[in-house]
Amino acid sequence: MHYRQLGNTGIEVSEIGFGAWAIGGDAWGPVEDDASLRAMERALELGVNFIDTADVYGNGHSETLVAQVIRQRRDHLIVSTKGGLMGHHRDPQREPVYDQPQKIIAAFEDSLRRLGTDYIDVYFDHLWWNDPRETDAFLSAFGQLKREGRVRAVGVSTDDFDYIQYFDRGGVLDVVQLDYSLLNRKAEQQILPYCLERNIGVVVRGPLRMGMLTGKFTRQTRFPEGDVRHGWPQEDWYGAQLEQVEQLMTLTSQARSMGQLALRFVLNHPAVSVAIPGGKTPEQVEQNVMASNRPLLTEEDLRLIESVTLAAPQ
Repeated sequence: MHYRQLGNTGIEVSEIGFGAWAIGGDAWGPVEDDASLRAMERALELGVNFIDTADVYGNGHSETLVAQVIRQRRDHLIVSTKGGLMGHHRDPQREPVYDQPQKIIAAFEDSLRRLGTDYIDVYFDHLWWNDPRETDAFLSAFGQLKREGRVRAVGVSTDDFDYIQYFDRGGVLDVVQLDYSLLNRKAEQQILPYCLERNIGVVVRGPLRMGMLTGKFTRQTRFPEGDVRHGWPQEDWYGAQLEQVEQLMTLTSQARSMGQLALRFVLNHPAVSVAIPGGKTPEQVEQNVMASNRPLLTEEDLRLIESVTLAAPQ
């Protein structure tokens, strides 16, 4: 495993992390807690030191699972979690829920209890829309949490460049979590250059396009009820992206699977600190982690990737 600096935070992270959304059990189809725990344990055995979760994943269940694997090794791991969507999960009208700093502090303390820790390494604002009342409340709360030493770094999880700039007034933004992959390169236009210029850490979610970039999906693939991908096969873009993945498969070999190629692509960008693919089983984790030691992309690889993906449906 190779390690990188998380922007200017002074925190060193494994370039492959563990994304703990799927293990929450409410968005990615069936998942067994025992398998999830084994997957996280295997990730840590292989050198992963960055685990990302959120209060809303499984309504807190993901955080409680993470707590079980970090308990005996907390000081050696980098744990990130997010707040902001739990209240909106119950209020889809997006009326301001976290409009006061103390509400955010309360949500933070709920996460601490579930995680069984007294500090968070990276705490994210999980709202992707910019309601100034909530954004300003998060900024105030984050400032307090950092002064108290209960948070080492703060960030936003969003793909909205305007929101990032608004949040970063005064240069207070430490980390951005964003969606970036071979099939979604929008972040290259503004957000990644912005983060690189300001030495803001970048955590990449969706590097495997929710499994699309493993190369395992076909037009016959069906996703169960309750899976966020359930409606994909009916979408116009689905077939087009399958075709693009098929073209990219020409870059795979015994030394590099499709998923590993996809992870190497996002790690190739100089702004990226860590990619956080999910993993429901130890076997999936092993495949992800091996990307850290897979061959770097060549100029020829990059030329083919450009020809296939620059026109990718976003």
